[in-house]
Amino acid sequence: MSQLIITTNTAEETIAVAEKLANRLTPGDVITLEGDLGAGKTTFTKGIAKALGITRTLSSPTFTIVKEYEGKLPLYHMDVYRLEGSDEDIGFDEYFNGNGIAVVEWAQFIEDFLPEERLDITINYQDEQSRVIEFTACGAHFESIIESLS
Repeated sequence: MSQLIITTNTAEETIAVAEKLANRLTPGDVITLEGDLGAGKTTFTKGIAKALGITRTLSSPTFTIVKEYEGKLPLYHMDVYRLEGSDEDIGFDEYFNGNGIAVVEWAQFIEDFLPEERLDITINYQDEQSRVIEFTACGAHFESIIESLS
């Protein structure tokens, strides 16, 4: 398992890191995002969406669980916080094995459904603007991606 840690000092820098990552992603890639409320998970996802050419306003899918966006590749933005303690499968395989990029916030709540090969990202709040973003690659594909980010 390879790891990379990047510190950003503004929301714009966080978005830029996510854009750089998104330019290396391929259909079927799964990204998990962990971090406290307000850490920047949705901001990071906005950077991925920007790189995919998505112009629709992106917001957290807290109440709908999954929002789909069309771009160069489809983006499946999931917030599975409300599934804590549930073993409900809402068709995750279709998203995780689909033709787009799946970004899962609060992924620890659906750990049993996640593919083994994925990129786990934890965003930690440093102060009002600064974040520490930790990338953990699960699988060779993602190891090469985070190597290219460093």
